Amino acid sequence: MSTPIRRQYLDLKARYPDTILLFRLGDFYEAFDDDAETVARELQITLTSKPMGKDVRVPLAGIPYHSLDGHVAKLVGRGYRVAICEQMADPSTVKGLVPRDVVRVVTAGTVTSPGTLAEAAPTYLAAAVRRKDTDGAALADVSTGEVRIASGENAIDELLRSAPAELLVEDREFVDVQPGTSLRTRPAIVDLEADALIAGRFGEHARESLVPDSAAAAALAHILAYLQETYPDALHAIQRVRPLSEAATLVLDQRTLRNLDVFTTEGRQSLFGVLNETSTSMGARLLREWLQRPLRDRETLDARHDAVAWAVAHPVEVEQVAAVLRTMPDIARIAGAVARRSVSPRELHAMRQGLRAALDLGAALARAELPGLLQDSISSLANAAGPLATLDAALDPDPPASFDEGGVIAPGFRPEIDSLRELTRDARGFLLGLERLERERTGIKSLKVGHNKVFGYYIEVSSSNTHLVPEHYQRRQTLVGAERYVTEELKEHESRLIGARDRLVELEKESYQQLVETLASGFPELQALAEAVARIDVLLALGALALQRGYVRPCFNSGERLLIRGGRHPVVEAALPPGSFVPNDCDFDDECQVMVLTGPNMSGKSTFLRQVALIALMAQAGSFVPAAEADLPLFDRIFTRIGAQDDLAAGQSTFMVEMVETAQILHQATPASLVVLDEVGRGTSTFDGMAIARAVVEFLHNRKEVAARTLFATHYHELTDLESILPRVRNAHVAVHEEGSEVVFEYRIVPGPSDRSYGIHVARLAGLPSAVVSRAEHLLAGYESGATGAASRNGRDALQPSLLPPEPTPLQDEIAGMDVDGMTPIEAIQKLYELRAQVRPKS
Repeated sequence: MSTPIRRQYLDLKARYPDTILLFRLGDFYEAFDDDAETVARELQITLTSKPMGKDVRVPLAGIPYHSLDGHVAKLVGRGYRVAICEQMADPSTVKGLVPRDVVRVVTAGTVTSPGTLAEAAPTYLAAAVRRKDTDGAALADVSTGEVRIASGENAIDELLRSAPAELLVEDREFVDVQPGTSLRTRPAIVDLEADALIAGRFGEHARESLVPDSAAAAALAHILAYLQETYPDALHAIQRVRPLSEAATLVLDQRTLRNLDVFTTEGRQSLFGVLNETSTSMGARLLREWLQRPLRDRETLDARHDAVAWAVAHPVEVEQVAAVLRTMPDIARIAGAVARRSVSPRELHAMRQGLRAALDLGAALARAELPGLLQDSISSLANAAGPLATLDAALDPDPPASFDEGGVIAPGFRPEIDSLRELTRDARGFLLGLERLERERTGIKSLKVGHNKVFGYYIEVSSSNTHLVPEHYQRRQTLVGAERYVTEELKEHESRLIGARDRLVELEKESYQQLVETLASGFPELQALAEAVARIDVLLALGALALQRGYVRPCFNSGERLLIRGGRHPVVEAALPPGSFVPNDCDFDDECQVMVLTGPNMSGKSTFLRQVALIALMAQAGSFVPAAEADLPLFDRIFTRIGAQDDLAAGQSTFMVEMVETAQILHQATPASLVVLDEVGRGTSTFDGMAIARAVVEFLHNRKEVAARTLFATHYHELTDLESILPRVRNAHVAVHEEGSEVVFEYRIVPGPSDRSYGIHVARLAGLPSAVVSRAEHLLAGYESGATGAASRNGRDALQPSLLPPEPTPLQDEIAGMDVDGMTPIEAIQKLYELRAQVRPKS
């Protein structure tokens, strides 16, 4: 038969079957049965067992209460959900079984412990739904209370590029989840249920005013319902909802963010790592947000650039402000803990320091003539005065970590607390005096008055002096070499001290809860303050970086001109010695829409492609850019198809992934987009790949609805002929020169096509055996002269006569494959010019 505590545990485990249940027993959180084996295995702690009834012994693994957060973080990081079961009453005041209940379930998206959160990146809980033809998405940072929603065809892309830690879905099929995201299927929410959840959190008419449609409402409702189940206190921090992305936003999908190394992947340096000179974790997270969601709004970008320009022009003031910012704690996350009513005294002390620093920050900047965005941010810093006064009045100047010994509440805040504190101080003084008095009374010089949690206060006498102990001493404990005693006088004062201390702790907790409630009522102001500090931090950090690295302010035009003079790749440049990066120009004027870039491997083609895209991204994020001059259009999207990557889990080869990505670009690009394509078609046979690559260029050039500015790097030198066929195609190549048998890369982009690929030279640089390199050079000479039949288009006849009818020529194939009915008149004329160019004898 099981014990009552065993039955209590099993009842709770039945309510949370898909979690690891950590059951509070005294100073430990215990896991039992299969959970114990999992905890022991994952955390590398001892697995033991515990009797839980007659002939019932169950596996047990325990975690000390003071190290809970770190262990829970490890379990959650390995994909588990952890239910935290607390004792709902003081065991010393309860007769029989202590009531217990699960207070929260920690999941990948609901982690809030400061030691487990990345400082420079948010941890998002997300939800994605589909209603008919509309997608809805919601993101929540539980640690700060930030909630954002989106709907429409780009809603899921907006959500996924934020890399949520946990994603709630009704249907797994329509979301392509990336590694690192925990996917959880939830029951569908009907519209009435969604409306009720939103109204319950934000007010009766919130559904109409906050949420654009039923898809976004369902996504938001999933977030609210999930938090209600797993962490109800977190709902207190969710007080406002903002759109996930404005219409005037430069769209970047996850693939583009990865291809451009905007954020760190697999240990590689990133754009974020180079630009992140912020002094606070709040600023780092805001910079990440700006890079994930650059803008298209000219007015807002001008305001950001004005602020960065001010920082460039005032380096002394910027360093003074940075010194203040470096003392700033994470006000945003502490404010979130305040709203959840889970903030500790030490965290409130840190917030007080941050609020004082915010006022110092405002004072330091108030002396300067500031641009509009910085001036607006300074105005929000005044929100610090109210909560700072509240904290100074109520919180001790140096509060302890817990309430065990008192000292959390400031002297003078509550007279009754001051009286009890004095009483406990006097009682301790009495005990010290008692030790001196008893030594004098008994003549035992080694007599000590001590305390432990088990026996309370005691008088300790060594065994050699027990014959001197007075009769009124009552033996309490026998030790090796000593005896411990109590007296009626000692018990009386112990009782008085314990009673006063318990009452002191009770009153301090009560006053502390009132303090937290007062601060929580001003949570929106604390959020606005944190946002202002983060904004100031990012803008001044970008200015300091621009001054240090020679970045310039970009200009935006209302047309489609893309002009970059002396452009540099920000990440590559940061990794090289100063001044060693070779800058390059990029000019897309009215006569150039597609640039076909050729040149050897390792010569810098891919660096140039990424460099142009990164400069556009940085400019629209609000940063200065690594160039001598930059005149740019405001792009609506940046597309990239770079690198070879297969998707074995989805059963897709490298070439299939390449084609899928290219297809998405061709379907979604607009004339306001920037398209970067690197080696399209290389994953298949030469002629297939070359045909696909050319068709892609023609599609982007000829279709007005997708006529994006395009950088197209290729090793198919035949594609350079397109410059003479398509009017808005221009060739460029990476300059090289030969010194004897060696090839020297100049890393300069110059007009015109490249004459060869120098692939064998690169193979030699890569360390291929000399025999392989020599044989390759011999074969290449044969291929280029036509002597090796396998390289010739009709070369098979030189090896073996064909028994089949002659194959049609490529020109015949092209004519036979023409979709005449699907051509517009302009396309038909264009195709005629191309065909004529193929058959005309070259002069």
